[in-house]
Amino acid sequence: MGWLVLRCLTLVIAALSLGPSFAHLLEAGPRLMVWSPELWRDATVFNGQYRLFGILGGPLDGGAILLAGALAYGLRKEAGFRFALAGAILYLVSLGVWLSVVAPVNAELATWQPGPIPEDFAALRNRWETGHIVMTFLKLAGFTALVLSVLDRGRPRKEFRVFRGGSEEQA
Repeated sequence: MGWLVLRCLTLVIAALSLGPSFAHLLEAGPRLMVWSPELWRDATVFNGQYRLFGILGGPLDGGAILLAGALAYGLRKEAGFRFALAGAILYLVSLGVWLSVVAPVNAELATWQPGPIPEDFAALRNRWETGHIVMTFLKLAGFTALVLSVLDRGRPRKEFRVFRGGSEEQA
């Protein structure tokens, strides 16, 4: 029963982590092509639209990575192992994108004050939006891998054989 709970909890937390990222993807078109710089700045920086994304996003991302890693460990002798490991790695890479691409922009946005739009607005906005889009696709691939790891269960992982000098060794 414990493995069933781990599988379910991993998928639920991974899905909840994917949700805010997917929301960013859905918003990206209008935010990049339609919204004025003032509207983008006001909605993103000053009016708290993403406050809960920050409060809940980090724990969900961390939980998805830890649970996917635990699932991979638990499946290490089963067919779903590689999918679970891929899911954990993809969620981890997504966090790396956030840390290296989005977080520095967030730090810059936190210094903005009402008034004129900063000169580097377009570059910062594009980096912020692109980082979130990349994260979404990484998480979607990771979530898909985790689903496949849960569906591909019950069989032992296939061993591969190494042929050396006419004899067969199990690896």
